Amino acid sequence: MTTFMPRNQFIDDFRAAAPKSRPQARPVRPVRRPAASHFPDVGVTLRSYAYDPLSSQRPATAATVVKRGRWQRLKRKLHLKQAAISLVIIVVLVGGYVGGKFLYNAHKIFGGSLFGLFSTTKLKGEDVGRVNILLTGNSADDPGHDGANLTDSIMVLSLDTKNHTAFMLSLPRDLWVDIPGAGHQKLNYAYVAGQTERFRANGYPHGGMGVLEQIIQQDFGIPIDYYALINYSALKDAVNAVGGITVNIHSDDPRGLYDPSIDYATNGPLVKLTNGQHVLNGEQALDLARARGDAYGSYGFIASDFERTQNQRMMLVALKNKIFTTSVLANPGKLSSLADAIGNHVKTDFKTSEVHRLYDLVKATNNSGIQSLSLNDADGKNLLKNYDLPGVSALAPAAGVDNYTDIQAFLQRQLSDNPVVRESAQLVVLNATATDGLAAQQRQRLTNNHLLVAAIGDATKNRSITEIIDVSNGKDPATRKLLKKLYGDHFTPTNPYAGVYNADFIVLIGADQVPAKTTSQ
Repeated sequence: MTTFMPRNQFIDDFRAAAPKSRPQARPVRPVRRPAASHFPDVGVTLRSYAYDPLSSQRPATAATVVKRGRWQRLKRKLHLKQAAISLVIIVVLVGGYVGGKFLYNAHKIFGGSLFGLFSTTKLKGEDVGRVNILLTGNSADDPGHDGANLTDSIMVLSLDTKNHTAFMLSLPRDLWVDIPGAGHQKLNYAYVAGQTERFRANGYPHGGMGVLEQIIQQDFGIPIDYYALINYSALKDAVNAVGGITVNIHSDDPRGLYDPSIDYATNGPLVKLTNGQHVLNGEQALDLARARGDAYGSYGFIASDFERTQNQRMMLVALKNKIFTTSVLANPGKLSSLADAIGNHVKTDFKTSEVHRLYDLVKATNNSGIQSLSLNDADGKNLLKNYDLPGVSALAPAAGVDNYTDIQAFLQRQLSDNPVVRESAQLVVLNATATDGLAAQQRQRLTNNHLLVAAIGDATKNRSITEIIDVSNGKDPATRKLLKKLYGDHFTPTNPYAGVYNADFIVLIGADQVPAKTTSQ
């Protein structure tokens, strides 16, 4: 009977009989390994070997395997370098394209050499800590629009360069003003009147913008450092360039805002927005900037044109927020479109050397530090009134036509960097002593410290120490601090004069403020 040796044992004996030292490796021909099915009991073991033990073929040496690995790594490095070089070329091309678009548009917008873009020049007004920019908008880009050249949007952007705050003030287009050389007209007509050659010949190098600047400086007491004339399409194109803006609608009407006037671009209503957050595209932003809610069936536009200007200020802040996000600054396509939006629709007297500084100032201004102001709600007061003439519906200062005293006082408080002046708290001074004239004397002292004294009078009872009734609810901390410095820390919230005086602080002058008597020799 023939006995067969098990296959695994056969292989082990074969290994034991193999020579312990092998000759130097020769070039290796490809080895065809036996399929696992040929040796079902040892298939997995055979696959783990580098060569077939039943073959006379020699395995590849370690040196040969290493050489093949180095070549693969070298090829991989070459591919990575090619990819990196391609990426750099793309970045350079795209960056060059965007940079070229920016330079081209900068040449159209700003005066001065393009090399000025690479420098930083101090802006006019920085020496006094405030840069005031007149922003106006018209529809000159819409030939079919009635009164397209009228500046229906007039706004002053004032940048506090020391504290990095700002305010935006909308000036009513229907304000009845005296236009030099043209008589009394609405404020939005000043730019049109100034376009004539006789205005340019009489000291208005900027034409209509020069006339408008003079009126604002003279009537409102605001020095204007720069101007920008913006077509309405600039807003639409800029919003589309950055991918839309986010706004919050806070209408007094629970339904939100609705103006059924037809938007001929969409054939829908001009505005239909619920209260809450919305992302607007360019056309929607332009519609909201134009809507006054004066069409039949409108709702939510309680203040009409004042509502419109408030929405304009809100959208400018939203656009500023979006421009300075990484999604825009790191996107060449968006930057290119934004440059086109500005270049095609903006005229200004900024120089190229001033652009970089303007960018830095706007970027450094915190959104929470930007105030939105209107003359119909100035510290809770309406500084305007209706002024109707035959065939004309206009506005005038509440104090009377051409009387800008109250308006200038309000704006000077906004322009001041003194926190006490900016708070503009209302004070009442009452004499709580038997000394005549003490309240009037202290009123002058408070006025000299830039405090507003609304009224003076006599207290119901005398006091030995000056006491201050604080009913400001904490909204005037700088004023409280100054009063503490002047009269000591003697505050009380109890107000027995609530039905008599409406003020933030009531100062009860005590005997400690009576001037000491002088003895004569």
